[in-house]
Amino acid sequence: MTGFDVIVVVDWSGGNDRGPKPKADAIWVGVQDKDGQTQTYQRNRLVAEVFLDALIADHRRKGHRVLIGFDFPFGYPQGFGQALTGSEDPLAVLGWFEDRIEDTAKANNRFDIAGEINRTFGQGRGPFWANGLDRDIDGLPRRKTDYVNPFPDRRACEDRAKGTFTCWQMAGAGAVGSQVMMGLPVLARLRRKHGARVWPFEVLDTDVALVEVWPSLTAGPAPNGMIKDQWQVKEVARQIAGLPAADLSQMLDVDAPVEGWIFGLGFEDRLKSAPPALSNDCFALPQGVHWTPVDEALDMLKTRLSPVTGTETVGLNDALGRICAADVVALRANPPLPNTAVDGYGFAGGKGPGAHALPLAEVRAAAGDAPSDLPDGHAMRVLTGAALPTGVDTVILQEDVTVAGGKVRFNGPVKAGANTRKAGEDVTKDMQVCAAGSRIGPAELALMAATGVARVNVRTGLRVGVLSTGDELVNAGEEAAAGQIFDANRPMLLGLVDGFGHDAVDLGCSPDNRAALRAKLDAAAGRVDVILTSGGASAGDEDHVSALLRDAGAMALWRIAIKPGRPLALGLWQGVPVFGLPGNPVAAMVCTLVFARPAFGLLAGAGWATPQGFDVPAAFEKRKKAGRREYLRARIREGRAEVFASEGSGRISGLSWAEGLVELPEPASDIRHGDTVRYIPFGSFQ
Repeated sequence: MTGFDVIVVVDWSGGNDRGPKPKADAIWVGVQDKDGQTQTYQRNRLVAEVFLDALIADHRRKGHRVLIGFDFPFGYPQGFGQALTGSEDPLAVLGWFEDRIEDTAKANNRFDIAGEINRTFGQGRGPFWANGLDRDIDGLPRRKTDYVNPFPDRRACEDRAKGTFTCWQMAGAGAVGSQVMMGLPVLARLRRKHGARVWPFEVLDTDVALVEVWPSLTAGPAPNGMIKDQWQVKEVARQIAGLPAADLSQMLDVDAPVEGWIFGLGFEDRLKSAPPALSNDCFALPQGVHWTPVDEALDMLKTRLSPVTGTETVGLNDALGRICAADVVALRANPPLPNTAVDGYGFAGGKGPGAHALPLAEVRAAAGDAPSDLPDGHAMRVLTGAALPTGVDTVILQEDVTVAGGKVRFNGPVKAGANTRKAGEDVTKDMQVCAAGSRIGPAELALMAATGVARVNVRTGLRVGVLSTGDELVNAGEEAAAGQIFDANRPMLLGLVDGFGHDAVDLGCSPDNRAALRAKLDAAAGRVDVILTSGGASAGDEDHVSALLRDAGAMALWRIAIKPGRPLALGLWQGVPVFGLPGNPVAAMVCTLVFARPAFGLLAGAGWATPQGFDVPAAFEKRKKAGRREYLRARIREGRAEVFASEGSGRISGLSWAEGLVELPEPASDIRHGDTVRYIPFGSFQ
């Protein structure tokens, strides 16, 4: 967080009370501070203002600086403010509306005020339009008919930002006019109560800044199942909070002394690429939890983590393996025009049974040719992939015709539309061709290229640092003293990370020395987005990973009911998430596959993915105790799941022998040959 301790983004509303249940087109408040993010639903403007008033007061008592973004224009087009108030000060407009607007949860007088202004400036025909009430209002037309506006339709920033709405429309879809009229009085009161400064009309030299935002500028579509307004306040607050100080200062350096300006306009790429921050307590367990079931641990990771990668726009040649940051839509249909699927002869309409002879036109069509017209009643030569000219909707294979005497002869019947492809039968224009969170493979590249997409907004690669700890470890190939072992975990974990599709960064090995480990983590925090350690993750004297995370004030030791495994140290180091794995190689690999792999996908912006398992007969016998979920090294032979002879966590040979895992749930079980078990191939984790 730079410059401001708290970022608040408000999705405002000009409508009436929306009821107690969270819904779209209401008021949403997103808050981002050092402890994380919250999004709060506000049912009407009155309760929203009380909420904001209390939030500001609380943070001011704590000595925090607060930046609040509202999603409505802070000013009107050139000339309106001075005509309305008689003053050149744009802030006088806020006071003018505060003095006149009457607002309750169920009703307000915004349409009457708009009519009053129209009668003053526009002879009852402008600048405001669209009456959303059942009763007529003198001076406020219901539609934009015979409309006269003595002022510009839009501000300079709205001319520049595509997709914005005019502030003169008071009702209907995109009724920004109502939001402005019902929002400016709130700005006036916050300014008076808390000494807030209104950007860009005032220097932001106090602890509360009010800025105009337009979430659609950078927020993009909401994830499935999330209300758009809730998503947008969350995302924009995240983007602003992640800005470097220099970028924030540059975005606030705007010369728009009368009309106001949209924060971030012209800097969209920088906002979208701002990395998010995780809260310090994202790994905290509920009180009283000592042994955490696997599913509960997975659910907590899923709900508490969010993407930490930025975004960038790249060409298709650089997009392979990257994760889409936003939905990609087709820029044109595929195929763009009707075309022929075969080499042959084209003509209009189908032909019934019997012999047919059509004059052969001199024109022909090959792939890439511009379509030319075909005379009525004629046939023409067409080659595979050629766009069908006007007058051609049916093609007969060249093997089924004879050409003689300037005519094409064949026997029917031939069905109308035979051997042709319709325009857009694969993909239509504006159809989604790659969803946000999808990893781009060769097939996605082909589909985007075929539909005219040359550049795509993608997530920056997730950089996963892999660090081993322990005095007993040396690298393979080095001389090992008595009591030392070769480090098997780091090569294994680097390979796993690479197989997950992330950028694996080798952080080397740290001795069991707290100062040395601290230095390693400090150096890693500036290089990677997430750190994966092995060893030192429990609570013993030499478990320095968990000790350092605990000292940093952001550590949770999860004792998970899993075998192999159990301790999983989770925390933040300088804002970078750390996954502390057990030191035994088998436990380290299993915990990486089960916990780290889906968490990394979420941190990378690809969302949460559950590995695909299959129910198969067992080729083994086992009596399992209740309490822990167990993962056995396994492989499929002759349709049955075999398991490795030993369950020891140090038996690395079992990892090489195996091709997947058999997952046994927590209850006790007595498994016999032929019983159904769950098998998850290693490929499902990639």
